[in-house]
Amino acid sequence: MSEQYGPHGERTGGPSWAGGRAEAPPADGGQHTPYADGPPHAGSEQQPTRTDPYESRNHPPAGDAPHPPEPGALPGEAADGANPPDSAFARGVARITGSALAPYQTAIVRIGFAATWLFFLLRELPHRHELYGPDGPWGWNLADRLVESNHAFTVLLWTDSTAWFEFVYVLAILSSVTLLIGWRSRTSSVLFMIGVLSLQNRSVFMGDGGDNVIHLMAMYLVLTRCGQVWSLDARRLRRRGGGDGRAVQSDAVGVVLWAVFGAVMVGATALGGLSIGWGLFFWALWASQAVWRLAGRYAPHSEVRTVCDMLANLVHNAALLVIVVEVCLIYSTAGWYKIQGSRWQDGTAVYYPMNLDYFSPWPELNSVLAGSGLLMLLITYGTVAVQVAFPFALFNRRVKNVLLAAMITEHLSIAVLLGLPFFSMAMVAADAVFLPTAALLWMGARASGGRKRLLSRLGRPGTGADGNAGADDDGRSAVPRQRSGENVSVR
Repeated sequence: MSEQYGPHGERTGGPSWAGGRAEAPPADGGQHTPYADGPPHAGSEQQPTRTDPYESRNHPPAGDAPHPPEPGALPGEAADGANPPDSAFARGVARITGSALAPYQTAIVRIGFAATWLFFLLRELPHRHELYGPDGPWGWNLADRLVESNHAFTVLLWTDSTAWFEFVYVLAILSSVTLLIGWRSRTSSVLFMIGVLSLQNRSVFMGDGGDNVIHLMAMYLVLTRCGQVWSLDARRLRRRGGGDGRAVQSDAVGVVLWAVFGAVMVGATALGGLSIGWGLFFWALWASQAVWRLAGRYAPHSEVRTVCDMLANLVHNAALLVIVVEVCLIYSTAGWYKIQGSRWQDGTAVYYPMNLDYFSPWPELNSVLAGSGLLMLLITYGTVAVQVAFPFALFNRRVKNVLLAAMITEHLSIAVLLGLPFFSMAMVAADAVFLPTAALLWMGARASGGRKRLLSRLGRPGTGADGNAGADDDGRSAVPRQRSGENVSVR
């Protein structure tokens, strides 16, 4: 994974797992506009030229001035190619604190998991009382005893009232919708996590592998800046002209949400509804949002706001790394455990679930496929090979993309042949963090074009969904075109 640098010493090559190239914001600053009630980008539209950290120290007299570097040499790099180790370290620190990486990947992960959880809640709406409510086999007393031992978080055990359960279920649906469309993404991500943890920890034996992935990603999304693109927050800030992401205008809705969340926290803490760990976590989120708003409102260009920007970017990039590692662990452990099974070793593991009535929504199709022994052998061995090899394929972009397509195809097949759509949706949403940026931009442009055509047929002017999805208000592309082999700075 070679690094490439721009004319001012900035690294322009993106992470290989995200397609190898980074995105450049448009001239109006809307390309990477963050959500309004969450941390915006560090830096302004006109970025200062980056210089080597040694350049401002101990300037030699004019007579002893060093020779200019050779053409093509990076700032701070000697003519013979030697580069101080601290210079590379400084560039790395500047990269992970200067911007939130992979904005399109985090956006598609946000959309994917919000949609998966939303469709699941709507699908199980008639059965919600049996799954998570008072009519379930895992009673309220049993759930309360389990939570006391494992210290899991769920607001459903604050009271056994049916009205409270209905309120939490509706809140989970609404938070999924708002996170899906990117409305107040920071607040929506917290409410989304509360809904997921509350329902799943209420009835821990009702989930499957897909629920476990949603459980984990709901917590990780709280730490990411997942509303930078493809969100209503990005469109709102772009229309306000907040391209630099610092000057925060009057935001009554955001203040009200912050105040209501604080009031709920006071009540929950006073009544003992939160453990010490969860209480500290939620209060830290609430306090950090207060500092962010005050700094953005009254001192948008102060050092305090700059530090907030850097910390927000650092937390986002760390959470993104955790998501990548988590997905790799899921596939590697699944693959290596399969290798130890005798049915996977003899190539017949896929045959058995395809002949179970419970996993056969299309019995005739399953019967035809399961009738080919060679096909079952290839699918069984291919599944293991792809899962074991995928973490190592991240070091080669082309191989990674091929295996990624194979895994997505595998999960789509599981959804159709085995009748597990929500598990497959959750895994595809997790896989999306590895999609190339170019593919995501293409998908966004197609979605924006389809929206424009639909609105034109309805007699309404077609505009871009958020200024980032491929079309601006005048119909032109809001995403800068990248020539083949071109890398652009994430700044």
